[in-house]
Amino acid sequence: MSVTAQPQHRIVSLVPSQTELLFALGLTDEVVGITKFCTQPAEKVADKPRVGGTKNVTVSAVAALKPTLILANYEENTEADVVALREIAPVHCTDIKTLPDALNMIREVGALVGRPAEADNLAGQIGASFATLRSVVSPEGPSVAYLIWRKPYMVAASDTFIDAMLTEAGFRNAFTAPSQSGARWVRYPVVTETDLKEANPDLVFLSSEPYPFRQKHLAELQAHCLNARVRLVDGELFSWYGSRLLHTAAYFAELRRDLI
Repeated sequence: MSVTAQPQHRIVSLVPSQTELLFALGLTDEVVGITKFCTQPAEKVADKPRVGGTKNVTVSAVAALKPTLILANYEENTEADVVALREIAPVHCTDIKTLPDALNMIREVGALVGRPAEADNLAGQIGASFATLRSVVSPEGPSVAYLIWRKPYMVAASDTFIDAMLTEAGFRNAFTAPSQSGARWVRYPVVTETDLKEANPDLVFLSSEPYPFRQKHLAELQAHCLNARVRLVDGELFSWYGSRLLHTAAYFAELRRDLI
């Protein structure tokens, strides 16, 4: 949904990666509310009012901040919260599944908050870094099971931003959409130990978020995927689609050097 920017910005951001983006665009005082998961940049978000979590926004707390613009996301926030928040102020709700989606979002947000030149420059830098990476990767790279949760195990499958990032990095997602006609596809499916063994990935990536996988979990996953190399990865660099993308292509290049 497109909304018109207003002269005096009072912005509530309900999306951690877009919160970081706002500060990267040079906004500080204009950001008047964030979620408890908005952790970056740490020194600038420390004293910002919190309005709950991404899935359980305290609508009354948002209203009390008198925002002129609310940033939300179809995946991270609930439809019920977005509907309620539209009674308070214009809501810009994004839907990010690919790198072009992310670059478009950066430019759209920049235009909304009066920072179009800064946003265009940022998106251009990110696009160039991925173009450089793309020139040296092969689409036939190793297959990856990308785990985002434990007990139960959950993976990022097709039609997700993480899936798009795996492709950008030259990996193949071991969990892709089923081929049978009419099958319902879950973007973040629960998988069993048997599913992992049958997928037989070349690599298993254990993300640092939303579940905080640690070194102690490597052996556990190695037991389920005997032929795979198991690696801890930075979940923010795989899933945050704002200014954090400035660092993602370089991280992917280093990851590939270590693994391929």
